[in-house]
Amino acid sequence: MFTGIITDVGQVRKLDRKDQANSDLRIEFSTSYEMNTVEIGASIASSGVCLTVVDKGIDKTTNWYAVDVSDETLRVTNLSEWTVGSEVNLERALKVGDELGGHIVTGHVDCIGTIVTFKETAGSITMEIEIPRSEGNQVAEKGSVCIDGASLTVNTIKDTNTTTSFSINLIPHTQSVTSFRNSKVGDKVNIEFDVLARYVARLQA
Repeated sequence: MFTGIITDVGQVRKLDRKDQANSDLRIEFSTSYEMNTVEIGASIASSGVCLTVVDKGIDKTTNWYAVDVSDETLRVTNLSEWTVGSEVNLERALKVGDELGGHIVTGHVDCIGTIVTFKETAGSITMEIEIPRSEGNQVAEKGSVCIDGASLTVNTIKDTNTTTSFSINLIPHTQSVTSFRNSKVGDKVNIEFDVLARYVARLQA
């Protein structure tokens, strides 16, 4: 479980599929996390996707860890668009007693959204994201949504026959401590809806 409060922005440093018989893709991230505090088997949310640490180390002054990603995960998230150097929002798993600054996040992506607006407004950034209309009933004004691992608040919502778009306001602090500082129109983002919205949608169905 996570909170959607980003604690590091890592970088993809290696993408490797050594064994073609093994469909898993191994990804290595550089990070500021102290590796002696990260156990093999630990969960780290990587741009909103819960991934398991399978290797770790320190190269000179660079801390790094590795994860294995299945083809199914690549299919339902934006990880397939990552390249060496891509910035990734990171959050370690929640511990009992930690401050819950965002909202409950599971690390299971519901759908992929597309940034359709990314513009400065009075020092902040207005980011509008478009998702399929079939998922739109899980977004609520002033409700929480997890975008690329970050807990954010929905401002406005617009529905069409085929799509739902909603806007987020990114304050300067959020821009500076997340990968959104490099975001642009057309980028794909991982969306996880609030867990309560999932249950309400299921009950309605």
